[in-house]
Amino acid sequence: MGKKPMKFIGRGLVDKGDKKSAVGKIYLIIERCKGCNLCIEFCPKDVLKESSVFNKKGYHPPELIEVPGEKMCVGCGYCSLICPEFAIYTEIEEDEKEAE
Repeated sequence: MGKKPMKFIGRGLVDKGDKKSAVGKIYLIIERCKGCNLCIEFCPKDVLKESSVFNKKGYHPPELIEVPGEKMCVGCGYCSLICPEFAIYTEIEEDEKEAE
């Protein structure tokens, strides 16, 4: 029977060319943010930076700095896990082709 050989799963991606990276969408509740910057510091894709604007409490909330094709949110949700104020969360965007 035509069994495929087992692939080693290490630090790299298995079948790297076959898979597309997930694309996440970040939502921020600006008035909840207390400017701790934990989401910015620990984002694995570095897609957040401190904003120059203030919220009502006087803190700088994060803002998104995506570069399409290079620096994109993957929807890992780490920012929402680490936020002590529950001011940020992510959702995975569905591919338009998959939705049909």
